[in-house]
Amino acid sequence: MDRIPACRQAGKFPNCVLTIMVSVYAIISEVNGYIYVGMSSDLEKRLKEHNSGKSIYTKRFLPWSLLYAEMLPDRDSARKREKYLKSGIGKEFLKSLVP
Repeated sequence: MDRIPACRQAGKFPNCVLTIMVSVYAIISEVNGYIYVGMSSDLEKRLKEHNSGKSIYTKRFLPWSLLYAEMLPDRDSARKREKYLKSGIGKEFLKSLVP
């Protein structure tokens, strides 16, 4: 279900669009080189959560550093990109970025 901004509900600005950019990111464990792919609307906050051990899946491999990130215009396109990066060919692309 799409969110409709108050300005459009009131009919004042019919072309007003609410956009929430979503980041798709890959982080790499400094311990063993494990690559984790995820998405978030607040990348900086999410990276802090990973490095503070709040994420169940990543707390065993602390610390993490950002390997790759890109911004996408909506959640659907971000989810598709995340799924691609989690696929075999996507993982190969991410491994090619490791120094």
